[in-house]
Amino acid sequence: MADTLTLFTSIGLSEQKAKETLKNEALSSALKDAITQAQRANEASGVDKAMGTMLYSLASRLKDYKRLAFLSDCIAQRKLCTELQLAAALDFVKSHPQDPISQKEFDEACGVGVVITPEQIEDAVESIIRKHKEQLLKERYRFNMGLLMGEARSALKWADGKVIKNEVDMQVLHLLGPKTEADLEKKAKPQKAKVTENDTKPKKEEVTANGDVISGEGRSLMEQLRGEALKFHKPGENYKTEGYVVTPSTMDLLKKHLEVTGGQIRTRFPPEPNGILHIGHAKAINFNFGYAKANGGICYLRYDDTNPEKEEEKYFTAIKDMVEWLGYTPYDVTHASDYFQQLYDLAVDLIRRGHAYVCHQKGEELKGHNVPASPWRDRPVEESLVLFERMKKGVFAEGEVTLRMKMVMEDGKMDPVAYRIKYTAHHRTGDEWCIYPTYDYTHCLCDSIENITHSLCTKEFQARRSSYYWLCNALDLYCPVQWEYGRLNLTYTVVSKRKIIKLVETGVVRDWDDPRLFTLTALRRRGFPPEAINNFCARVGVTVSQTTTEPHLLESCVRDVLNDTAPRVMAVLEPLRVTITNLPESSESDVRVPNFPANEAKGSHTVPFTRTIFIEQSDFREVMEKGYKRLTPEQPVGLRHAGYVISVQKVIKDSQGKVVELEVTCCRSETAEKPKAFIHWVSQPLVCEVRLYDRLFLHKHPEDPSEVPNGFLSDINPNSLQVVSSALVDTSVKGAKVLDKFQFERVGYFSLDPDSTSSKLVFNRTVTLKEDPGKI
Repeated sequence: MADTLTLFTSIGLSEQKAKETLKNEALSSALKDAITQAQRANEASGVDKAMGTMLYSLASRLKDYKRLAFLSDCIAQRKLCTELQLAAALDFVKSHPQDPISQKEFDEACGVGVVITPEQIEDAVESIIRKHKEQLLKERYRFNMGLLMGEARSALKWADGKVIKNEVDMQVLHLLGPKTEADLEKKAKPQKAKVTENDTKPKKEEVTANGDVISGEGRSLMEQLRGEALKFHKPGENYKTEGYVVTPSTMDLLKKHLEVTGGQIRTRFPPEPNGILHIGHAKAINFNFGYAKANGGICYLRYDDTNPEKEEEKYFTAIKDMVEWLGYTPYDVTHASDYFQQLYDLAVDLIRRGHAYVCHQKGEELKGHNVPASPWRDRPVEESLVLFERMKKGVFAEGEVTLRMKMVMEDGKMDPVAYRIKYTAHHRTGDEWCIYPTYDYTHCLCDSIENITHSLCTKEFQARRSSYYWLCNALDLYCPVQWEYGRLNLTYTVVSKRKIIKLVETGVVRDWDDPRLFTLTALRRRGFPPEAINNFCARVGVTVSQTTTEPHLLESCVRDVLNDTAPRVMAVLEPLRVTITNLPESSESDVRVPNFPANEAKGSHTVPFTRTIFIEQSDFREVMEKGYKRLTPEQPVGLRHAGYVISVQKVIKDSQGKVVELEVTCCRSETAEKPKAFIHWVSQPLVCEVRLYDRLFLHKHPEDPSEVPNGFLSDINPNSLQVVSSALVDTSVKGAKVLDKFQFERVGYFSLDPDSTSSKLVFNRTVTLKEDPGKI
């Protein structure tokens, strides 16, 4: 340790920096090797401080240590003298992963031997200043000097940046002279224009005509996914990705891959067809399909149907429906089972190459991470080939044997299973197969077969990245790049298939599409527009870290969309009969109600207005309270859209003292004193059922034992569903179709449920209206 510390300080590192470096084992080892190599190459003069700085930078930035000796030699021979040259050298070796490296190409790419004279720098800067002279004289020292530096650096790629800056400063001073008091004054900030009531405020987010979603931060999902935004590799440049494994076959395989794809981006969304998609899958759909769409590529919908026991046709249909509902069209719909024969042939090849073996250990013996090596790991290849063939022919019982791969995963799991026996008919291949491949075996090979460029998956699959690369390389196949992103989680819900099945089986919810769940079918039934879900994914953003979000953020996105798209109607959930005594018994007129009061050009509908109307019970109080602005015996109220103000004349109660009817008189709004509030009402209405939904669980994290010790089923909110069986709604909704959406004025947003019949409509409350919590 002391010798290494002395070695590090000998190249110019401070003692503190040297000690910090020693704490990082990988960096310390690389730096020691780099110094040793440089000393060997430069015995005469040793390693000075400038060279030491370059070697430290090399050791801390180089990812592929097989190039350490080559680059250390270049530094020792003073071929690489600046950070700029080192950055170019690192890029070059990253782009040329295979030997041999062309010294000539390397030297050209890194500016080796290029000398920039002071005269060249002076001439280049003079030319740039001449180009911007007029603007410089006008703006003086307020001019963006970075522009001059940028152009000078472009013209003089290998020149020292400090020398360029000194020359720019000197020539600017010569042109403008010293700074004056006016130059030193701070520039006044332009005042923001006030937004008047008539001005349209910018919305938090919008859906543009081409489907781009503008997020609250002003960046659409497409912008977040387009081009360089994610720092993903370009098709065919897989080897530039950190951690990607390069083999002698890699460059040839990538060349063939590009011949097939033409350089087009290819992604896939690969769900298991054993359950319904949930809100977390919406992010995966947007990420996979969105990334392809944003960059002119294609995206497959591939069913990972390798577990016949749990797969049902209804799940296949529902998954495709949800992808299309969110606005995406798969380039092609494929199945892992499409490739069963190919996958089997590759497994045989894997055995022949000595990378897989047939194992007789039982399932219980393979659980955990410190499992001892299989006693059959080194059995002869020919023996494994015969046994694997017998597995395929159905000679063994379920669980008796498996095919395992000879590799250790990132999480320490040894020799994952590639094939297991299942005597269950497959929904597509029937009884043709009794051995089925596992996810660890199937996933990367299907990606390779389909020439996927970017295998996008959630963070929990990071532990499988090494096995992904290992398997493709072990078989000498094209290897895509796996990229991980953070899962999207919501509070106050569960999305696990097993737990949702438990909720259905115990009768807590009706089915997978119960509007209290956060499956996509449930959200659709509740009335969530697909644009709102996509907007939510854009607002959450494309993050690598896990995201846990409150439902109210999703609901906010829903309101933003429905505010612009859901026509207004009037509905009364708890009706109170009101008789207008100064109107004739036969009085009836039509009242025009705008579908969108903020934009009446978007149409209207008419509703009847008669002597008998119904208002919300909560819009009347017999005893006046401070701050209450609606109807009381002493306080009149306006009727929305009708042009009338009503005043209470008589309160009628039943035998229990409950108010059951009001007798009122009305007058035209223009002749009455302006009331403090206007309320909604219905007349000659339709009777309908309204379902009011609240959170299904009482706690934020119902699966967390520290929050809910007795398990998620003990945390059910008893008021998560309230059914109003005799609500009243105006007749304009009579022809509505299932899933049509409306805003019930002053009540909330509602959607027509599939349970509706010709005799009775059923509405689900999608979300409440945004209201001031302090409003009475």
